[in-house]
Amino acid sequence: MVGGGVLDRRRFLGIAGAVVVGGLAWPAEAARRLLAPRTLAFQNLHTGESLKTVYFAEGRYLPEAMQHIEWLLRDFRTEQVHAIDPRLLDLLADLHGHLETREPFHVISGYRSPQTNAMLASLGDGVAQNSLHLDGMAIDIRVPGRRLRHVRAAALSLRRGGVGYYPRSNFVHVDTGRVRTW
Repeated sequence: MVGGGVLDRRRFLGIAGAVVVGGLAWPAEAARRLLAPRTLAFQNLHTGESLKTVYFAEGRYLPEAMQHIEWLLRDFRTEQVHAIDPRLLDLLADLHGHLETREPFHVISGYRSPQTNAMLASLGDGVAQNSLHLDGMAIDIRVPGRRLRHVRAAALSLRRGGVGYYPRSNFVHVDTGRVRTW
């Protein structure tokens, strides 16, 4: 019994030591991941424009890359450009990783001006009057080579905002609002 107690204590101390060492290494690894360069690729289906860019590096969002992304995700009907929520870009980068693809996001809708949103809402296409597209916090996408239901499932697994599923229109909506689904 005493010998068993010593072994149990030794095992416990060994496990505790591993946890402490692992705990010290984990923040360093987490910091490396947080500071690692982040890349996104898009193809705007309405304008035909495409972009692949590193938008985050050395611990900061890159202003020039952000401007290029904001231009590509502009309201193509009015040519209005709006700031895009960096959290949306990070969500997309993580989604891309979950989908294990090298294909760009096909963009159906990024930023929407109030005029465009009002017009689309008036058509009765299920467009919210206070859509997060108006704030640069939402995007409608599809991913070549990935089934729409898989894109939806991957987005839902991230639990980082809203996820809308539009199989008849062939896109998934993701946003950085509260976690919800439709």
